[in-house]
Amino acid sequence: MAVLRRFDCVLEETKEDVLSQYDKYKNLPEESRDEILNRTSKQKFNNVSKYDFQKLLSDSDNIADNLRDYINGFSQTARDIIDYFNFDTQIEKMDRNDLLYLVVKRFSEIDLHPETVSNIEMGYIFEELIRRFNEHAEAGDHYTPREVIRLMCHLLFLNDDEVFTTEGITKTLYDPCAGTGGMGSVASEYIREHNPSASLKFFGQEFNEESYAICKADVLIKGEEAKNLAFGNTLSQDQFSNQKFDYLLTNPPFGVEWKPVKKAVTEEHENQGYNGRFGAGLPRINDGQLLFLQHLVSKMKPLSEENPNGSRIAIVFNGSPLFTGDAGSGESNIRKYLIEHDLVESIVALPDQMFYNTGISTYIWILTNNKPAHRKGKIQLVDGTKFYKKMKKSLGQKRHELDEADINNITQLYGEFSENEYSKVFDNEDFGYRKVTIERPLRLNFKVDDGRIHRLNDEKAFQNLVKSKKKGEAGVKEVEEGEKLQQLIVTALQELESDELYKTEKNLKNYSLMPLRMQTLS
Repeated sequence: MAVLRRFDCVLEETKEDVLSQYDKYKNLPEESRDEILNRTSKQKFNNVSKYDFQKLLSDSDNIADNLRDYINGFSQTARDIIDYFNFDTQIEKMDRNDLLYLVVKRFSEIDLHPETVSNIEMGYIFEELIRRFNEHAEAGDHYTPREVIRLMCHLLFLNDDEVFTTEGITKTLYDPCAGTGGMGSVASEYIREHNPSASLKFFGQEFNEESYAICKADVLIKGEEAKNLAFGNTLSQDQFSNQKFDYLLTNPPFGVEWKPVKKAVTEEHENQGYNGRFGAGLPRINDGQLLFLQHLVSKMKPLSEENPNGSRIAIVFNGSPLFTGDAGSGESNIRKYLIEHDLVESIVALPDQMFYNTGISTYIWILTNNKPAHRKGKIQLVDGTKFYKKMKKSLGQKRHELDEADINNITQLYGEFSENEYSKVFDNEDFGYRKVTIERPLRLNFKVDDGRIHRLNDEKAFQNLVKSKKKGEAGVKEVEEGEKLQQLIVTALQELESDELYKTEKNLKNYSLMPLRMQTLS
């Protein structure tokens, strides 16, 4: 309903003109007709139904049929988006419970025109609706707060003078976990602030149907190419398999198992090796974050005369990709590949409680295949955990936020590339290690003397001989029997007292076993 109302507000000013044009060209093929009507609507889509949200309210008895007519009046691109919401089922359900008219009426009272609610604000609204009401949200889905994306953009574009100064420059941005499109929206806005003539083409893929539909709707409203968004699981169905990008920006699911795509991923790893996406290794099955990072690396533009700048990556992780996996494991081999190829530029630790549905610590990784000379062979670690403001009112588990000063402080630490309280610089080799297993013989000795016999009283197994769970006389009798057994053992050991020190248990047994058995039996 929020998407429909947003569409309705966007098309409101040109609605009558579109209907007038539709009467003239309704006999044309739909594709040709839509080209004409889209120019009239000044959007990448149109609606030729006589209804809008206000007119739907004039006929309460037929609200369901009229709403369907309104939806079917959208051009094909918009209808494809609405289909992902399985909306017809919801219409029937609300109508059956006499709620549909009330819901339409309430939404008609909300002004969602872009001049009233910006695309950035609309993104927040969509994500809050999903967070609060989508019971089937994928585990590990953590929609990225816009201020975190803005920080990622500062780090991603900081030293890229070309995109900020070149008139009419066009660059590409890719997000394989696009969600509702927040990464693309904030990055485009950031570039326009610094170079109004620049164009950042956004490409993305998303697995969650509702998030995909919202993202595509947002792109459509902004007049961008909806065909640049694809639906499907990125790890098993790469919809941009032959494309490379200038910038890669994403927040993959945290700690989500990749078992559903194991067959496809494993086959690509084994059959294609480094010619595929996952040549460096496979992480453990319960966390696919490092698979997404390898996927992004495969999408980087190689350095060449035509592309002297290469590509840059900004990706948000939890702590697992940093610490999980011993030497020789899949995770370790992936990290080894990234560091040996000098791709990791910086890792920035964020404050905790930054995300809406998790309070865990998170990190921004910055990677590039074209490091500046002074950063080559180096990795910078930035501690940004102290730079935040407490929110007046929490959103889910999000209690901290970054203001502009916090973003600037972290960006400055990254940009200065110097050592201080919050920034450390290491050589790539500092992160290499080997795991060596050292085996040594079991160093024990055996001797029976008064001191060692006395220490029996401290041994739990010896103490348990005089314990009983029984009550009354039975318990007392069992304790007495235990005390007698303790005394028998002590007496038998005292008979074996010797100055002899035995290096193996076998030698001790050869000496002591028979006398001890005879004492016990007596």
